[in-house]
Amino acid sequence: MTVLNNFFLINLLLVFLTSCSMNHENPLLEIPRGGYGEPPFDRIELTDYKPALIRAIEVAKKQVDAITANPEPPTFINTVEALERAGQEVTWVSTIFFNLNEAHTSEEMQQLAQELSPLLTDYYLYVSLNEKLFQRVKEVYIKKDTSQLTEEQCRLLDETYKEFERGGANLSPEEKKTYGGIQEKLSLASIKFSRNVLAATNAYTLHITNEDDLEGLPPYMAEMGKEAALARQAEGWIYTLDYPSYGGFMKFSAHRGLREQMWKAYNSRCLHEFSNQDLIREIVSLRLESAKILGYGKYSTYVLEQRMAKTPETVHLFLQDLMKKTLPHALEDVAVIQQFARTKGFRGLLMPWDFSYWSEKYREEKFDLSEELLKPYFSLEKVQEAVFSLAGTLYGLQFTPAPEVPVYHSDVRVFRVTDRAGRFMALLYTDYYPRESKNAGAWMTSYRQQHIRDGVEFRPLVSLVANFTKPTSTTPSLLTFSEVTTLFHEFGHCLHGILAEGSYASLTGTGVARDFVELPSQILENWAYEPEFLQTFAVHYQTGEPLPPGTTGRILDSRNFLAGYSQVRQLHYGMLDMAWHDADSVPLADIVRFEETVLENHLVLPLVRGSAFSPSFSHIFAGGYSAGYYSYKWAEVLEADAYELFREKGIFDPQVAEKFREHILSRGNMEDADVLYRKFRGRDPQPEALMRKLFPPR
Repeated sequence: MTVLNNFFLINLLLVFLTSCSMNHENPLLEIPRGGYGEPPFDRIELTDYKPALIRAIEVAKKQVDAITANPEPPTFINTVEALERAGQEVTWVSTIFFNLNEAHTSEEMQQLAQELSPLLTDYYLYVSLNEKLFQRVKEVYIKKDTSQLTEEQCRLLDETYKEFERGGANLSPEEKKTYGGIQEKLSLASIKFSRNVLAATNAYTLHITNEDDLEGLPPYMAEMGKEAALARQAEGWIYTLDYPSYGGFMKFSAHRGLREQMWKAYNSRCLHEFSNQDLIREIVSLRLESAKILGYGKYSTYVLEQRMAKTPETVHLFLQDLMKKTLPHALEDVAVIQQFARTKGFRGLLMPWDFSYWSEKYREEKFDLSEELLKPYFSLEKVQEAVFSLAGTLYGLQFTPAPEVPVYHSDVRVFRVTDRAGRFMALLYTDYYPRESKNAGAWMTSYRQQHIRDGVEFRPLVSLVANFTKPTSTTPSLLTFSEVTTLFHEFGHCLHGILAEGSYASLTGTGVARDFVELPSQILENWAYEPEFLQTFAVHYQTGEPLPPGTTGRILDSRNFLAGYSQVRQLHYGMLDMAWHDADSVPLADIVRFEETVLENHLVLPLVRGSAFSPSFSHIFAGGYSAGYYSYKWAEVLEADAYELFREKGIFDPQVAEKFREHILSRGNMEDADVLYRKFRGRDPQPEALMRKLFPPR
């Protein structure tokens, strides 16, 4: 931080770094203006990030200082809009770096993240705790009713003022110092948490050398294991905790002992080796301390003030009500699978490592469906074509390969997105396959939000990252149906970014309330189950033949298979999140015991001692879902209610699609989420819609 406040040292550092790479110009020192304004991935080196960020912060601080030193009376333009425009270089460099730190990292990059994070925190605190800056914003805010601002300008002013209040602008100098220290510690702790999860995931492998131990695994799983072994220059077959490998093994392996070994490894990540236990307590403690300094009794109260739910009490009631209604269905699901397993010779109680295996066997028999049967009909290429086609039908979008755009890894593909009139809408980056440098899961992110500056529109740069089965030497990437819906889900987020319209980046795209942001993603999953659409892309990758007669109907019949069990699992995660973040003191219990206490009244499978999910719960300890994991279920209510309108009017109805685009996808954070939803639906959402969807009358 001393370096940041000493221009001489900054320049000296830049000269030194330049001399170390005489033939390399730092491509991050300026935001690209040519082409699509895309990141120059082909020219970025790891050593570029730190000097670029230092320079960007230096420029940004001068921009902030210019606002506070302006002798003119504060106005929306010279204060609020000027602040919105300040620091774009900081956003550019940090966004590229931290996106890649999730999608294509290394030990060196993770170490660098711990060096850059304090620099960023220092800059953000320089803005949020800047007394002169806040006073100018406050003066504009007080006079907003007489300022003749547009609706969009009023929204930016309101959000900016609230952000200052919630960021500690009203604290005393001593409190600001304490608050700043907390934020620095939090940023580092979150990075360490994520780093440990990735390390623990990569550290475990199940190495099989006896072919008999492959019993039950379909050919594609055996081939996946063989490819993983070859990549490690090992004999036999290797399975990892990356989800395509882990999930497939748990579902198909007939070797119960190996399933147990895999399950325990997955569900004890960061509990012992690469332990996150102390980090959890540190993160929870720091969050609570920061909330109390700002005048909130609990961290959850602070977070939820900005969400549709508004209060922790609303979230608790929501989760408890859904749990009460769902638990009987979940217990029935488990009883059905238990009885089925017994008819096949299984003895004893189903354990967590048994459930995926026997439920898949039951699904295959009851619905005459198996993943081995279905996967050849869902090549990644055809599923991608399907979501592109759906976006064309609903919103007039076209996706054209853009191989000239540089990428950060050979797996990445780029598409130029245009509308019916040929208007450039976005670049879409796709990064589909697992690798050791990538975190698990699937997500959408952006390298640039849509905005207008100096009369010039900058369209978004959107990225879709996943961990689908990688093609082998003989087989293309084939998806399970669950992975099909995952691709639809993340593409829904992409549409939210692609279709953004507005002047200010902080108000456009996916920057909305956390319990609203999943609506565009979750609603798109519904089309994957629609027969008339499903039949357009579910074709065998070798023969081109459509799904066998009756298969589409069986997929639909199986849609709500284990809906109760699955919903209880999601509610567990939401309740665990709230237990950590809705306390007025840091829970002192052992982390394993703490989880057991939170969940013990809602368990549907036997408790396994020595396992815990919290140490690898990246969503809430290293992501943006703290006191917000309930959002997935909250948004499911919204999407179930919203999709009923599509069903009523027609799933491709252009008028309904246009309303959804106009009031949801394109509006970003221009208005409160509940207002936007009412404009689309004509009323508030009906919570019963989700139960109608998951548990229709028999």
